[in-house]
Amino acid sequence: MPDPVVADWEPHTVVTEELVDPAAVRTLATLFDDGLPVPASGDPLPPLWHWVALPRWAASREISVDGHPFRGAFLPPVDLPRRMFAGGSVSFPGTIRVGDTIRQESRVASVTEKNGRSGRLVVVVVSTTLFGADGNPAVEETQNLIYREAAPAPTTAVADPAAAAPLVPGGAPLVPAGEHRWHLRTDPTLLMRFSAATANAHRIHYDWPYATRTEGYPGLVVHGPLMTLALAETHRLIGDDRRMATLTHRNAKPLFCGDAADLVFSDTEAGTRVDLFGPGGEAAGAHTGIELTWIDTP
Repeated sequence: MPDPVVADWEPHTVVTEELVDPAAVRTLATLFDDGLPVPASGDPLPPLWHWVALPRWAASREISVDGHPFRGAFLPPVDLPRRMFAGGSVSFPGTIRVGDTIRQESRVASVTEKNGRSGRLVVVVVSTTLFGADGNPAVEETQNLIYREAAPAPTTAVADPAAAAPLVPGGAPLVPAGEHRWHLRTDPTLLMRFSAATANAHRIHYDWPYATRTEGYPGLVVHGPLMTLALAETHRLIGDDRRMATLTHRNAKPLFCGDAADLVFSDTEAGTRVDLFGPGGEAAGAHTGIELTWIDTP
């Protein structure tokens, strides 16, 4: 039986041709500013960098009150206000290179309504395949989006953002903190730049009054894709030249702008884990984590 939330909506496949824009790739490289060479035309695109290399802005008339495009076109008309990037999985059967023109096919694979501890929620799974310049699949991805009910309005004043997330002039977001460990530094400027780089106008990342008073967060929310990209970047930072086969990512809880955060990279029997721990440290569990597997090479 169809979900009543989306009974009158039908999924459809969106097919576009996209340029893997060298300028967009440079944008992410300057945002990380981690001393690594900037991928140039003809170079392989690092894992997950298609999130920045391929975004397209929606027309202004299509933007809803939260900054996202209105639902009911590509995404279903879910009537819950909070949208969260919950995770997903990516496989890399081929190679996409900077400067390539590629084909992108995206479709909503499933819509599921549930009742969780925090109330009603809807899980939307989006499936995307990127076909490389040779016409073969190069990236196969699913993303999980969760829509939730709004949090209650705060009953006490929320701390001023200037005090909660002071600007940190100069310096890269990823700061070495020991072997296979980094601090992640966030401030409002970093969040604004990442929103612009990924064509993400969701107001929880830059509009402090909206984030705290309308959606009930204690501060600006660090983007789930920013945390995931930072975790994936660690394999380049340690000079790991293995070719990635799969990447699975899960966002368990939000991180807020200016919060202390550490990234920890570790190899396991199954592959590699990289976890992001917030202000509570490792004892409080990871906010975000990724698991990587590698293509065996002789």
